[in-house]
Amino acid sequence: MHGTRLPSSVVPNPRSISIRIARDPNDLMLVTAIRSAVYLAEQDCPFEEEFDGNDMVAAHFIGYVGNEPAGCLRVRFFGDFAKVERLAVRHQYRRSRVSFKLVQASVDYVKRKGFRKIYGQAQDRLVDFWAHFGAKPLGHNRKITFSDFSYTEMLLEIEPGPDAITLDSDPYVIIRPEGDWDRPGVLDASAGRAVTSPLRDLALTDR
Repeated sequence: MHGTRLPSSVVPNPRSISIRIARDPNDLMLVTAIRSAVYLAEQDCPFEEEFDGNDMVAAHFIGYVGNEPAGCLRVRFFGDFAKVERLAVRHQYRRSRVSFKLVQASVDYVKRKGFRKIYGQAQDRLVDFWAHFGAKPLGHNRKITFSDFSYTEMLLEIEPGPDAITLDSDPYVIIRPEGDWDRPGVLDASAGRAVTSPLRDLALTDR
C-alpha cells in the first residue's frame, strides 16, 4: 500500500504515483509545506485554523508524483470510527490521480486497523469526489461552516480486511512500524537475542 522514498540517485517515472506514511519530523515538514501551499496560500485559511493542534496525534499520508511530494492527507482515530481529513494536493498535480490514491491508501489503512466507519467533512463542492469511494452524506442535516467554507458530513461504511489487526494477531505485527505491518521490523530481529537486560535481577523499590 505504501511506497518507499527512492534514493536520490534513482530517477522514477515522472508520472508515477506512490503513497507512504509520514514517519519522522522531515516528513511532517513536507506535510506542513503542502498544506501551507494549498490552504494558507490558495484558500487564505488562517494559520491557527489550518494547524489546529491535531497533527501530532494523527497518521499522515504523503503522495508523490515521480519524486516530488504532491499531496497529503491526515487520519485521526476515535472509539468506533476513523476521520479522514486535510486532503491537500498542490495545484500543478490536480490533473493526476494522486488525490484518489491518497484516499484509497487511507481507506485500506483504516480497514487494516479494523475500523468499520470512516467519517469526513467534505467541502460541499467535493461531495461527489468522496461519493466515488462510497461515502454518503451522514443525514444529520447539521450545517458546518469553518475557515470560510461550507461542509457536508460524510460517512463511509466499510468491512475490516481479512488481515485486519486484532488482539489475536502476531504480537510482533502489532509493534511493527505503523502501516508497515507485513514486513519484519527491528524488534522482530531483536527477538533472536537472549534476555540479558542488566535490570533483570534488580528488585523493584518505592522511594
